[in-house]
Amino acid sequence: MEADESQLLHRAQAGDLDAFNTLVHRYQTPLYSLCLRLLAVREAAEDAAQEAFLAAYRHLDRFKGGSFRAWLFRIAANACYDELRRRKARPSLSLEATTPSERPVEVAEGAPSPEQQVERLELAAYLQEALSRLPFDQRLAVVLCDVQGMSYEEVAEVTKAALGTVKSRISRGRGRLRLILLTKRELLPDPFRQLSSDVRDSS
Repeated sequence: MEADESQLLHRAQAGDLDAFNTLVHRYQTPLYSLCLRLLAVREAAEDAAQEAFLAAYRHLDRFKGGSFRAWLFRIAANACYDELRRRKARPSLSLEATTPSERPVEVAEGAPSPEQQVERLELAAYLQEALSRLPFDQRLAVVLCDVQGMSYEEVAEVTKAALGTVKSRISRGRGRLRLILLTKRELLPDPFRQLSSDVRDSS
């Protein structure tokens, strides 16, 4: 796959639009997922993802090798950060006010009962709300690691931060999320309810 991607990038940098579109198709789902969890609003995430791909295409000549995914995700993260700054300047349109009806995080597939479906949607909405409370650098690091499945080294490449800084951001972000989720223990699956209770009792 790496060889195939290298060939696609070489062709795209030579002006082959079909090759770049193949790369877009390959990364559009994870890139949109990243933007969605950073911004928490579908329309804004779609705009940021589109802007990231357009910026990547315009600046393909600046990609000098390494991980294309990391380079692309860095562009997307910057687009999301810029969007959050714009929205912060207009509080009435703040992205932080996500409602559960928007269902910003997909839930696991299966055959749950209607009651379980409602609980999963509530938990998904609360998870997104908890993510939105994190500082942007922690939110980005946690999403890249725990949602996108990147290693600490890959997260460092995306964020251009030192490895120790990445580990600290992820640790602090996870800690904050844990504390926030403990306030809604009733939404957690049974095993985690007991675990969170044990954590509380030992604190």
